[in-house]
Amino acid sequence: MTPALLPATAGLLHRGTVVPAHPLALDAGRRLDERRQRALTRYYLAAGAGGVAVGVHTTQFAVRDHGLLHAVLELAAEEVGRGAGERPFLRIAGVCGPVRQAVQEAETARELGYDAVLVSPAGLPEADLDALLDRSAAVGEILPVIGFYLQEGVGGRYLPRAYWRRLADQESTVAVKAAPFDRYRTLELVQGVTESDRGADVALYTGNDDSIVADLLTPYHVSGPTGPVVRHFAGGLLGHWAVWTRSAVRLLDDVHAARAGDQGARRRALARLAGDTAANAAVYDVRGGFAGCIAGVHEVLRRQGLFDGTWCLDPAEGLSPGQAEEIARVHTAYPWLREEDTFVTEGLARWLP
Repeated sequence: MTPALLPATAGLLHRGTVVPAHPLALDAGRRLDERRQRALTRYYLAAGAGGVAVGVHTTQFAVRDHGLLHAVLELAAEEVGRGAGERPFLRIAGVCGPVRQAVQEAETARELGYDAVLVSPAGLPEADLDALLDRSAAVGEILPVIGFYLQEGVGGRYLPRAYWRRLADQESTVAVKAAPFDRYRTLELVQGVTESDRGADVALYTGNDDSIVADLLTPYHVSGPTGPVVRHFAGGLLGHWAVWTRSAVRLLDDVHAARAGDQGARRRALARLAGDTAANAAVYDVRGGFAGCIAGVHEVLRRQGLFDGTWCLDPAEGLSPGQAEEIARVHTAYPWLREEDTFVTEGLARWLP
């Protein structure tokens, strides 16, 4: 029997919510900082996020090589169990690698109480589409699946429209995350999912950190099995939303209100378009070819007091020259980023006891 989301969790997924891609807190010795790792999950809960994705790109795929995957999954699951209360909250685990590894990681996630798995194309760079789909089907026997279109700059590959239709055809697929950082490929994904007979059962989530507002506000007029269909990205599963998360929650609230006809909310969301893109360019280190994308996320969290430093598992990975200054510049330029500081400052004593 294909595993399914609980009704309340499925409802949240399809309504749309904010899902930060959870970073990894390390100390100066590049060891897991459990205290700050827990604090970060508490921050996301307090900020109003509707889920977390753990063990994904922003967590660093190398957590597997360092034997940390189980620990970071467990820490987040424990904090969500304590902090979410009765409200639905999406616990998403990232899985990657060959079929055996991906299935084992999914089994670990299921044991820890996770709701779904985000299946990364990373780890099978040379595999054909049939192999990728077979892996998703195998993982889908363990937990519901969220497909993932990862941009090539950080290890992804081109996946055609037919791939997304066939993935949506699998009963275990409940959502897809579009993060190719490419408008043409994003449209191909939407078209492919919609062409499936199960297309309406598959929620669309943006991972295009460079085009968040545009993705969320755009009505995608595409063709389904029975004729024209309008699809929307319900929410976002984003590394960019791992920082300034309360601001992201307010943005998505405005997007949903705008779709219901609130023109003031639409104007507020559109006013965020350029600033959020500029902030992402700084955090994700576009000038440096994304070399500092993980460290950039850490730098924002360090500035806020949630992290002690910007350390990554790979000692060679860090901020690019001038990146910290660019993050400081965009932080000063956009008021909704500065407003987050007060919220975090007031919460630190609770999240970091």
